[in-house]
Amino acid sequence: MLGVIGHVDHGKTTLVRALTGEDTDRLPEEKQRGISIALGFAQMQLEPDIVIDLIDMPGHERFVRTMISGATGIDAVLLVVAANEGIKPQTIEHIDIAGLLGLRRAVVAISKTDLVVPEQARQVADEALQLLTRAGLDALPPVMTAALQDHGIDDLRRALKTCAARQLPRAAGGLAFLPIDRAFSITGHGPVVTATLRGAAVAAGDTLELWPLRRKVRVRAVQVHGAQVATASPGQRVALNLRDIETSDLHRGMALAAPDSLDLSDWLTISVRAVAGAPPLKNGARLQALLGTAEINIRLRLLDREVLEAGQTGFAQLHCAEAVALPVGEHLVLRLASPPQTVVGGRILETGMRRLRRHSPPILQRLEDLHALPTPEKIGAEVRHAGPAGTTLRQLSQLCALAMPRVTELLQTLPVVVTRSGLVVAKLDMDKLLSRIPSLLAPHKAGLSRAKLLSALPGTGAAVLDAALGRLLGHGLIIERGSGLMIPRPDEDRAQARNEAELASRIAETLRSAGLAPPNPNTLVTDVTSKRAVDRLLSAAVLVRAVDRAKDKEILFHRDAIEDARRLLTPLLEPPGLRVSEIAAALGISRKYCIPLLDHLDNIRFTQRVDDRRVHA
Repeated sequence: MLGVIGHVDHGKTTLVRALTGEDTDRLPEEKQRGISIALGFAQMQLEPDIVIDLIDMPGHERFVRTMISGATGIDAVLLVVAANEGIKPQTIEHIDIAGLLGLRRAVVAISKTDLVVPEQARQVADEALQLLTRAGLDALPPVMTAALQDHGIDDLRRALKTCAARQLPRAAGGLAFLPIDRAFSITGHGPVVTATLRGAAVAAGDTLELWPLRRKVRVRAVQVHGAQVATASPGQRVALNLRDIETSDLHRGMALAAPDSLDLSDWLTISVRAVAGAPPLKNGARLQALLGTAEINIRLRLLDREVLEAGQTGFAQLHCAEAVALPVGEHLVLRLASPPQTVVGGRILETGMRRLRRHSPPILQRLEDLHALPTPEKIGAEVRHAGPAGTTLRQLSQLCALAMPRVTELLQTLPVVVTRSGLVVAKLDMDKLLSRIPSLLAPHKAGLSRAKLLSALPGTGAAVLDAALGRLLGHGLIIERGSGLMIPRPDEDRAQARNEAELASRIAETLRSAGLAPPNPNTLVTDVTSKRAVDRLLSAAVLVRAVDRAKDKEILFHRDAIEDARRLLTPLLEPPGLRVSEIAAALGISRKYCIPLLDHLDNIRFTQRVDDRRVHA
């Protein structure tokens, strides 16, 4: 896709018409005024397998916003400069914008050469090449044209073919993103949006997410240059007929994206470059950001300096007046509101809801990695940076603007651990954690809770700790007992189990011998070991816990005593039944034991209370 840029009235639309036969000025106002107001689109097929989409950008300074919305997503530019007028303000601004948007290839067409001598046309061409070089664009040799005389048009086609042949294949595994520049309705079809597609293909039947509404919509049909297609590829101008949305809910500045690939954010962390001739920008400067097809007010927060001078590069954050949803890697342009002027461009390195510390070497080094490293190395650096806190597949997907299957594929080449839940941690950090946990637990025979273990491992993420614990538990290197984690000690555990069993036997015999008048439980449960022994007996139903509700006191009966009581009371509980005092006398115990005993017998439905008597339940 090629953007046609240059100053107003330098012949861009005329040149596109000469190349393609299409008039991109379609609005009545454009015909009346003789200038482009909206983006114009045309297609040029140079070879069966070489098709160039041309976007004719408005050249007037009042329509710079429209120009930028068309320029995002293009691959190269065709710069048109009139030989009789030379370099003009919008020529310079358009070139600056192209450089700020990350474009690196250009074709130069010097128009209206029939109006000047050849030397003047060559001088204009030399000035244009110098401006392109300063902005970081590599241009082919300029082509001299006079479109009305059809002069140089074939040469220009050949130059455009050479430029297209140098287009590198787009990276696979991206995330679909479509910033909407038009929304309208077609009778019988419903809402339609147009956009330049990037990241990944979109097909009829796909589900996309509409931002900032967070609405899921379905694609009914896809068109490319008026022709219906099954699938549109990244880099193409597309029109999508949508379901599950009303036209009134759609407008320019919104975006469609792969589901769950974006988040709304007040903060954008970016790499920045100030254009030559820009005024100094202080930290905290208020600017207008043109991103995708949207325009928002922002405050510039410089991370590595106090003032950004013309031509300087660095890192910054944008505090946005409203939350935005954009993928990492998107380029944006920052402008002064008054007087209107393009001053800075940037590329999104990270989105988020947090301020970063300024002048921090570790933070700036991380941003340098995000800015400069190829994707596989960037993923490795980010996992290392996360350390024992870990990161996730989704976070890496957003940070690289790649689909999660592609991220997973790249991670397979790196020394990392990826859990089933999508947690990612460096293998070295996980190995250290697997070694550190047993050494922390070893001195604590009673074990440590997960919370105490986490506090003893500063910087470790809770999810990473859980993953490590799962591995250690699965291999039997640690055990879990109650809420505690501990090192298994088989010999000690067996000895303890014998001691507990012997103690439990003694406690059980004491209570069995005491019958229905057992001793106070506090005399039996004197420490942790005796408590575990009693708990074991209760779990095995050797002991029965009864409660004196009136005094809120617990009594432990041996099961044999309960059975003795049931046997003695069975023939005595025929209606009209017995009072508590009569039952106590029959069993030979005091009211202190009788009341809790009867509560238990009521609970197990052996007895039933009728007024002040007990009968069979």
